[in-house]
This record gives sequence, structure tokens and C-alpha cells, in this order.
Amino acid sequence: MVKRMVGQVSFEEKNEIQRLFERRNGLNELAKIVTAENEALYEKLVKDLGETGTKFQAWWDCMARKYQWESEEGGNWEINFDTCEIYLVGGKAE
Repeated sequence: MVKRMVGQVSFEEKNEIQRLFERRNGLNELAKIVTAENEALYEKLVKDLGETGTKFQAWWDCMARKYQWESEEGGNWEINFDTCEIYLVGGKAE
């Protein structure tokens, strides 16, 4: 898999996406054990997952516009939380 650095974000920007990343992962873990039988909790979980996913994607879209990151069909960006570096991963085979 091809992976190359395409940019960097500020410490504050990194903290924002890290919070969303951790929340999304926590909600996904919770989704494995919550059943529709607990309707109130299930509905809140579904709503929170949707809102967090939307915020997560909006962060990537906003940062990509702000920093003009290189992109590629079939590729996606990743962040190194230790260095704030952004990598383009994958994409079409050359």
C-alpha cells in the first residue's frame, strides 16, 4: 500500500479530529453491545454515530480545502496523531 505525506495540521486541529476519532470508535464499540430492545439508548446511539460521522468527514473536507492536500481516486487521508502529519494512503494502482 502506497503511503506518502501530503501535509500537516496544527496541534489544535489534530486535537479536534482526535476527539472525533476516539468518540466514533467508542460509539462503534458501544454499538456492538446495545440492542434495539433498549430503544431510547439505541436511538441516541444511532443519532450520535450519525452526527459524529458527519463532523468527522466535515473536518477532513475543511482541512483538505484549507491546506489543498493532494488526493487520489480510491485513496484516503490518515493523520499521525503524534506528529500532526497527514498522509495519502492507497489510491489506484499505477
